[in-house]
Amino acid sequence: MSWSPRSLLEMLRLRAAGLRLGPDDLLRDPIYRRLWLSILISTLGGQITLLAIPLTAAALLNASPTQMGWLTAMETVPFALFSLPSGVWLDRVRKLPVYVVGEILLAVVVGSVPLAWWQGWLSMPWLYVVAFLIGFIYTTAGSAAQIVLTQIVPRERLVEAHAKNSLASSAAEVAGPGAAGALIKLTGAPLALLADVVLLVGSAAILKGIRVDEGPRHHRTRFWDAMRLGMGFVASQRLLVTMAVTVGVFEICYQSALVVQILVATRLLGLSENQVGLSYVALGVGTISASSIGHAVARRIGPGPTLVLGIAICSLGWLLLALAPAGPLGVVAFAFMLAMFGVGAVFVFINFLALRQAVTPSPLLGRMTSTMRWLIMVPGIPGALIGGWLGEHLGLKAALAFAGGLGLLLSVVAIRLPVLRDMRSLPAQVQETGPHLDTGASGITDPQR
Repeated sequence: MSWSPRSLLEMLRLRAAGLRLGPDDLLRDPIYRRLWLSILISTLGGQITLLAIPLTAAALLNASPTQMGWLTAMETVPFALFSLPSGVWLDRVRKLPVYVVGEILLAVVVGSVPLAWWQGWLSMPWLYVVAFLIGFIYTTAGSAAQIVLTQIVPRERLVEAHAKNSLASSAAEVAGPGAAGALIKLTGAPLALLADVVLLVGSAAILKGIRVDEGPRHHRTRFWDAMRLGMGFVASQRLLVTMAVTVGVFEICYQSALVVQILVATRLLGLSENQVGLSYVALGVGTISASSIGHAVARRIGPGPTLVLGIAICSLGWLLLALAPAGPLGVVAFAFMLAMFGVGAVFVFINFLALRQAVTPSPLLGRMTSTMRWLIMVPGIPGALIGGWLGEHLGLKAALAFAGGLGLLLSVVAIRLPVLRDMRSLPAQVQETGPHLDTGASGITDPQR
């Protein structure tokens, strides 16, 4: 049987019927189902890239912790440079084509690594450029993807939609790392990236078939005035400002830990590429578990407290690995840390995304998304460099201890903030006021006041 997006969708339809979905389950919506399947396929390929690029740097190019820090930081730099203007641009164009083109461009960039390896050009500077271009694509196409979801799913169901999207990602994260590790062992890390190229092209083919009503686009305001309006909207919302600071500090912790965790696995614990891949299955187990219960937890204790709980869970995982001895116990701690990060990250981001999208009027979604992504991603640059410096000068586990300690302190402070502690349900959308959203005139009200 030949592969096609239609055949995959038919298999998904039959599978969904077998799972006895509820009558109003989002997966019964054919448009949302296509988006969900695209996320599943794209994330499966992303698991290969997640392992193959840092393993190429660590094992093939013998990168130092500082070089790994720069490699991680280079993927974040485009957010600092381009995120704000890209938000204005996204509010003026159709988002779905940007999302589709982004998947195709990502395939081209990822495919350049095996090409460079084959030609003998591969080096750390080449990987820096690849990381930068991946970050640039995520800056625009990633924001577009988040907005497309709000055009398909009613706002009151955004937490449920993000949880289901996370479930698709989690399914890929369970199967992906083990397969990626085996593929890397069989072909080498650079060549394994070709599988991601194929999956990204498949994801783009499925997305291209989606039809959504994107509504009117807004061009009346000058570009820089429009960008200032988006930033002003975020600044006027106490909830958005609080989340930007909280998740921005969390990003420092995450990037610090991310820089060293592959080096801990390969150099301190002595794991092979295949064993690293198998360990990453624990990440998928954590994310799929959290995705299954994430909506229920948020409904029970509220999206604000659930977000803070996620930060605490991730931080405890990093501290656990920092304190674990080498040997079998260290390997178990590594896998357990990945599982805890999977749970915590899902709790953080499904609620972070749903809260910020719920409060924002449609004409400002692009600018709000890009502004928020800029605010939380920029701190990741010093976070990655701090992790690399600590790993090189004080030891790899020092970076994990820094991430875990700062993250726990952050969770204690964040849960004391009423805007997060008392957020028990999604807030009402800020009322649109017609032309005020385009001209920048007064008219945006703060539901927190």
